[in-house]
Amino acid sequence: MRVATVCLLSAVMIAAPAAAQQNMREAGAQSPAPLSAPMVIPGNQGGGGSTTLELPTAPARQIQPNIPPPQPPEQELVIPKRQLRDEPGYQQVTVTVTDPNGSYVTDLQKQDFKLYMDGQQRPIEFFRQDLNTPVSVGILVDTSGSMQPKIPQARAAILEFLRNLNDRDDVFLFAFSGKPFKLQDFTTDHSLVASRLGLLHAYGSTSLYDAVVTGLVMLQRGRYDKRALLLVTDGMDNTSAHSLSDVVALARRQGVLIYSIGIGNPNAGGPSIRLGPIVIGSDESDEVDVDTLRMLSTETGAKTYNIRVVGDGGALRTACSEISRELRQQYTVGFLAPDPGAGGYRGLRVDVPTHPGVDVRVRKGVDVGSRSTAGSAYAGSPY
Repeated sequence: MRVATVCLLSAVMIAAPAAAQQNMREAGAQSPAPLSAPMVIPGNQGGGGSTTLELPTAPARQIQPNIPPPQPPEQELVIPKRQLRDEPGYQQVTVTVTDPNGSYVTDLQKQDFKLYMDGQQRPIEFFRQDLNTPVSVGILVDTSGSMQPKIPQARAAILEFLRNLNDRDDVFLFAFSGKPFKLQDFTTDHSLVASRLGLLHAYGSTSLYDAVVTGLVMLQRGRYDKRALLLVTDGMDNTSAHSLSDVVALARRQGVLIYSIGIGNPNAGGPSIRLGPIVIGSDESDEVDVDTLRMLSTETGAKTYNIRVVGDGGALRTACSEISRELRQQYTVGFLAPDPGAGGYRGLRVDVPTHPGVDVRVRKGVDVGSRSTAGSAYAGSPY
């Protein structure tokens, strides 16, 4: 009996490790296959850190994800006092300052700036460094028929834009072809905006001016006083009910930064010869109205990017990333326009005499007498 018991215990001790190893093999066979492609974790970050985690085929304990750099400190939102912003003639503008190498200059103080209206210096009544100030942002994406091969790249670029935004930025998304379509209302949940990008499908004509007007009107509901539009298009306006002058007039009243990315060749509409259905010369289907885009950006103190090589998705993503980062590197300056009762458009210039050689970008002028820039800039704001 004693010998039989010893033999039985020995058999159990030998079988237990073997069974455990078999279970581990079976568990490994049932586990998901290792991922060889990167998994993108959407994030709404104020900095430009990557949120892509590379998941290699090595065992899990060897995974070393790329850790994004520390987030910039969350800046408390500073706005002018109600008494100031209710003053007749109060205006505020966004100022971008870069050095000769194109790098942003972000350590300036109020005393570094001089502001001129119609050539006359005006006191600066309000000053803010927008190092991480939240922004109300509208995204307008051209989905006309010519955008068909570019939609996947546009989706990827806008994801890059969203990834570099401040967590507190409120964002909306419109697609436009023959008319604008709202895909996502204002939200601070940027993953909702990202989820709507799958609804972008190309067809129809291009109502560029109508889309910009719609975006500018929509931005009046934004919660923050700093507001911007991102416009992605590859074409020329051909079906809008509004004119270019309508867009410029509204942009002047609103004080919104209009950033744009034009995809295509601005010279594609040059001389050509048409023989029936055959066109010899330029390809109009690849023409983009960069002149109009640049005018809107210059008028509002923003910037236009031209992606000349159709299919250059890397350049498109870089442009979107640069725009979202620029919004974190600016200044807001407020002032009182003289004789506001007279109304009218006044030319504007901002200098930084303490830093010779820097480039200062600001909107070309303000529409005095309109409350769109100052009064209604807080219409949707809780402040």
